[in-house]
Amino acid sequence: MLLDIRRGQQPVIKIAKKELKLFFASPIAYLFLGVFIATTLFIFFWGESYFSRNISDVRPLFEWMPVLLIFLSAALTMRMWSEERRSGTLEHVLTLPVSSWQFVQGKFAACKILLLVALLLTLPLPITVSLIGNLDWGPVVSGYMATILLGAAYIAIGLFVSSRSDNQIVSLILTVVLCTVFYLLGSPVLLKLVSNETAEWLRFLGSGSRFESITRGVLDIRDFYYYISVAAAFLVLNRYSLEKDRWADDGDKKHHNRWKFSSLLIIANLLIFNLVLSPVSALRLDTTEGQMYSISDATRGYLNQLQEPLLIRGYFSAKTHPLLAPLVPEVQDLLKEYAAESEGKIRVELIDPATNPEAEEEAGSKYGIRPVPFRVADRYQSAVINSYFNILIQYGDEYKVLSFQELIEVKAQGESDLDIKLRNPEYDITNAIKQVLYAYQSGGNLFNSIQASVQLTAYVSTEDKLPESLLALNTALQSVLENTRDKSNGKFAFKFIDPEANDGAVAQEIAENYGFQPMASSLFDLSTFYYYLVLSNDEIAVQIALPEEWNEDSINRALESGLKRFASGFTKTIGIVAPQPNPYAAQMGQPSPASFGALQQMLNENMTTKNVELSSGKIPEDIDLLMVLAPENLDERSVFAIDQYLMRGGTLLLASSPFLAQLQQQGLSANTHVSNLEDWLAHHGVSIGKSLVMDTQNSAFPIPVTRQVGMFAVQEIDMLDYPYFLELRDAGLSQTNPVTSGLQQLSVPWASPITLDASKNAKRSSVVLAKSSGTTWLSDDLDINPKTREDGSTGFDVGAFVGEQSLSVVLTGRFRSFYSGKESPLLKREAAETQEEEKTEGTSEDDKEVLSNIIEHSPESARLIVIASNSFAEDGVLRLQSSMAGNNYVNPLQFVINAAEWSLEDEGLLSIRSRSHFNRTLPPLGDKQRQFWELLNYGLAIVSLLAIYLVVLWRQRMTRANYQKILSTLITTDADANSQKGVHA
Repeated sequence: MLLDIRRGQQPVIKIAKKELKLFFASPIAYLFLGVFIATTLFIFFWGESYFSRNISDVRPLFEWMPVLLIFLSAALTMRMWSEERRSGTLEHVLTLPVSSWQFVQGKFAACKILLLVALLLTLPLPITVSLIGNLDWGPVVSGYMATILLGAAYIAIGLFVSSRSDNQIVSLILTVVLCTVFYLLGSPVLLKLVSNETAEWLRFLGSGSRFESITRGVLDIRDFYYYISVAAAFLVLNRYSLEKDRWADDGDKKHHNRWKFSSLLIIANLLIFNLVLSPVSALRLDTTEGQMYSISDATRGYLNQLQEPLLIRGYFSAKTHPLLAPLVPEVQDLLKEYAAESEGKIRVELIDPATNPEAEEEAGSKYGIRPVPFRVADRYQSAVINSYFNILIQYGDEYKVLSFQELIEVKAQGESDLDIKLRNPEYDITNAIKQVLYAYQSGGNLFNSIQASVQLTAYVSTEDKLPESLLALNTALQSVLENTRDKSNGKFAFKFIDPEANDGAVAQEIAENYGFQPMASSLFDLSTFYYYLVLSNDEIAVQIALPEEWNEDSINRALESGLKRFASGFTKTIGIVAPQPNPYAAQMGQPSPASFGALQQMLNENMTTKNVELSSGKIPEDIDLLMVLAPENLDERSVFAIDQYLMRGGTLLLASSPFLAQLQQQGLSANTHVSNLEDWLAHHGVSIGKSLVMDTQNSAFPIPVTRQVGMFAVQEIDMLDYPYFLELRDAGLSQTNPVTSGLQQLSVPWASPITLDASKNAKRSSVVLAKSSGTTWLSDDLDINPKTREDGSTGFDVGAFVGEQSLSVVLTGRFRSFYSGKESPLLKREAAETQEEEKTEGTSEDDKEVLSNIIEHSPESARLIVIASNSFAEDGVLRLQSSMAGNNYVNPLQFVINAAEWSLEDEGLLSIRSRSHFNRTLPPLGDKQRQFWELLNYGLAIVSLLAIYLVVLWRQRMTRANYQKILSTLITTDADANSQKGVHA
């Protein structure tokens, strides 16, 4: 070694090489690495039940790493100094012309390399997971970085302990104890016994709590420095321990004291700087895909709209449920980021109501915030604690409260094994800010939220051609428009145009641009007229439908509904057409109709939903988007209402199929389903096949199976692959359209294939939002229950594959009315009605004249979204899918809400809505596939160990060969020298 130092080689490198050679010189090294990787794989596949967990991530790998690293680091370091001290070589080492710091660095580097080798053996796990499902590599990289940093801290602790003992076993035990103390400081085992404030300090000190922060995908400079400071502090202690062994008892006391003081000063500075960095939350990097834990541009856009201070107040109890306690600092850090991003527009307050009676009284009386009772248990007793976990968002006099049920997401892995995480904190908070912001703006002047000037053009015939009833409407309209113009601050103007003037030039123009055709007051009235209202700016044009009531209030409401399309910050209204619940269906033994309560509830978080009745033949003027879900036997007036809504440039979302499947107590049933929209869809180039799509890529389903035991039939519930529940992944979801680009997975139940007529859609934009896999076949069998095969097994026989099938499409562009050239259904009379009866009965004064027109075609802004399933986003199916997933399954709801916001050009939250901890599910895997991936990892571990052994063996042989070459060279040189001496002699 002295020769190497004189030659200028780095002592640290030589010391590290020496330790590595000693480690791999015996079979213990390979046994140790084998035990580590075997334990890791066992925990991953068996302890954490990875495939049963059904999440495409490697969190189970890192969740146990803080515990495994304790034993790994202790085993790596236990002999480093203890063996030197036991064998008596420590004194020789301390007398070498190499500093003690270089020895410490060399041994530390050797242990770090061994740790990296052990971690390298686990690398096949994330690689195979990424091959199975859609893995977010950000938390994986962060997890390995956290493991390396935590391992460095534990190794430094182990080296210090080893330097103080000559017994390897004692070093092993003391290292395990000391590292365990650091880990337990921030663990839930200890935190649930103390208050929230004390728990914050313990998390600050605990190595395990810091580890969790990094492994979730957030690289925080505070966590990095914590591990570096702990490692550096114990390395300084290690060096001081070695230097102390060099001192004689009667040595220079001043020199010894300087060493003590300088070492303590360095350690104190290293550790105290953690307190300096503690309030700094901006220096961090979010490595998750989609920046799950960071403020997004969408959020910044809403914060920029704030004109007044906004209050965010967090109500968090000091004592709460142990599973909720770790989430509190995550929420608090995020709230601080909101305050920092808002540049003073947001004030954040964190309150413990238990210590502030006035705040608690205000929370209960003013905001309706109440504590939630949680049952907790420790080793001594079981108790109930009343805890707050709420966030208040207040802007002006508008506010919204988020409870813990709205903020968390639960993954049930067993009856008592729950995994609780924040659902999507940025989305929840930003959504609440958006709601209170828009609600506050809605109470002010509408034109404050309109950027560009808007003009209303009234295409109205002259008064001599208008029906008498419309003359009064004309007067009311004129009054409303003048009042609106006066309070618009110059942003609103209007004008009346007679379409029939100048030989009908304008009439021809609006027929081409908007599809406007002359109106008639009755089927037999030959006189026609025009009465259309269009709002427009430089970008879009919106038709205002005539209100039901012809008075100033109704006209004003219709005008405001149209103006809101040009304003930012106003809640949109969605019309829902869905089957009405029948409370007596169950009593009469009939299946309940499809219900969409969960969808309406989720839509109401950002918008306003309204149930729409189509039988009148008109859609209310305040409807911004129309959703028709599982329609059945629509009459002609209903179809006409849908048609004309689309012709006005609206967006229609239709979920329909020729089959309706229902969940009943005795099993599954399917029946043919007629919507009466089939011809209307075909007219627009959309055909929904009269068959059900079945796919080998499907979700499991709890199927009632009847087993025959002699003469007795036993009905059981069995989990089977259910080909009617189509499982769509990245390849089956459009990555170019905002509706599906953020979704990782989507299940479509009992769907039919969609075919687009290319000739009718040549001038429209069409996108397939969702499609099945290539291993798809079709079936028109109404028996959707599994079949019992000859061998006694239960399942479905695979049919002839027909390739990918479109399940959802969106069409954008100009649509021609289904009623173009036909009579208006609103002017038709029932066949039994005759003109004589009409004259006899007369018309009361309260009856209002029926006006009808047919808009021939839509503007380019019209959109039609079709989902070929009656059960898509249906309550019963969602409950079933949630129970199977172990968490609240909302992907179908997200699909519909994404479609709504994209259609309404309100895409602010689209980029952050789909982010969730548990939305990256694994694709459906059979037992053989699961066994294959598990055995593959075991095999790769064995191959990796063998590769390490071969590399070490090759290096040893190369070293021996080099030594032999050097030795032979020296022998030859000596022989030549001796022979030359003999010649001279």
